[in-house]
Amino acid sequence: MARTAHLERAHEFSPASIVYRKKRYDYDPGLEAGLDIVRAGDVRAALLLARSGVETLEVNEPLMISAAARSALAIAAVRVAGALRRRRTTVVSYAIENLYPPVPASLKGRVGRRARLVLARFVHANLDRLAFGTDVSRELYRRVFGSGGATATTIPALPSAVHPALTPGRPPIAAFLGAFEERKGLPLLLAAWPLVRERRPDARLLVMGKGALEVLAREAVAIDASIELLVDPSRDTISGALAGAKALVLPSQRRPRWREQVGLPIVEGLAAGCVVVTTSETGLADWLTEEGHYIIPADADAATLAEAVAGALSDRRAPADLLAALPATDGRRAADDWLFGRRPAHDSVTAT
Repeated sequence: MARTAHLERAHEFSPASIVYRKKRYDYDPGLEAGLDIVRAGDVRAALLLARSGVETLEVNEPLMISAAARSALAIAAVRVAGALRRRRTTVVSYAIENLYPPVPASLKGRVGRRARLVLARFVHANLDRLAFGTDVSRELYRRVFGSGGATATTIPALPSAVHPALTPGRPPIAAFLGAFEERKGLPLLLAAWPLVRERRPDARLLVMGKGALEVLAREAVAIDASIELLVDPSRDTISGALAGAKALVLPSQRRPRWREQVGLPIVEGLAAGCVVVTTSETGLADWLTEEGHYIIPADADAATLAEAVAGALSDRRAPADLLAALPATDGRRAADDWLFGRRPAHDSVTAT
C-alpha cells in the first residue's frame, strides 16, 4: 500500500520506480509529480518487473503477510527473468513488524494464514539484504524464520532533526497526529484531557488527522475551548504545528491483528523536538524510555495517560536537548542507502 510517506521518501532518496497496488488513507496524489510511479495488480506488477531488467528490487517485509503473495510473485518474476538474462536481481526489504500474525477463528482463515506464511518464508529465504528498523522486529524475525540467508542489519527508525534552530521553550501544547481510530488511542486521550487540565490549566490540545472518529473529536472541541481540531491538514501545517508543540501524544492500543510498529507521528514529533508520550507498543519504546520520554503500558487508563501528558508538558528540557539525541542521518534514509548500496538512478524498484 502506498502512502504519503512513501512519496516523500521517493523525492528525497535515491531515484527509484514505485509499483503499488492500493493507496492508503493518507495518500497525497499531489506528491506524484516527478516520480516514476505505477499502479498495478499482482500479475501485471510481476510482468512489469520481469521486463524491466531491474537491478535491485525492494519488496514489502515478509511478515506483512497480506502482501506475501504479491512479493513472492514479484521475486519469482525477477528470478526467472534474471536467469534468462544471466544477470541476477538483488532483492531487499525493510522490516519493522513486531506482531506475529494471529490465528483466525475460522478454518478458512487458518488455512489462508498458513498459506500466506509459507509464501512469507519464500520471500524471506530469497532476500539478499534485510534492514530492521527496530530490535523488537529483528527478534521477532529471528523467532519466526531463524537466521535466514540474507545479510541483515539494524538501523533504528529514528529521524534526524528537521528544526535545528529552535527557541529554548514552548507553550504547553500537546499534539495528537494520526488516524482518528481507537487503535491510535484518540478516545483515551480525549477521556484523559480533562484530567490533564486539572494539573495544567494552561494546557492546550491540538488534534490533527482524519478518520472514523472525527465526530468524537468535534464533540470534544464543542465542549472544551482548550482543544483545537485540524482535519486532514497539509504537510506544511503539520510540520509547523509540531514545531510549536511541547509534546506529541500517541497512546497506541494493540488490536488482535495490529500493533504499533514504530509510529510515523512519533518519528515526526521527535524530529520536531517534541517530548513523546506513547505506550509500550511501539518498537521504539526502549529507546524512548532511555531518552526520558513518557511511556505508559498499553492497557493504561485515562488517569495514567493524563499524568504522563502533564509530565511531558512540564518537562524542563528544551527542544534542542531532545534533538541532540537523534542521529545525524534519518534512520529510514540510512537503511535505504544500505539496502540499495547508493546505486545510480533508474536501477531500482520499490514494490508496495
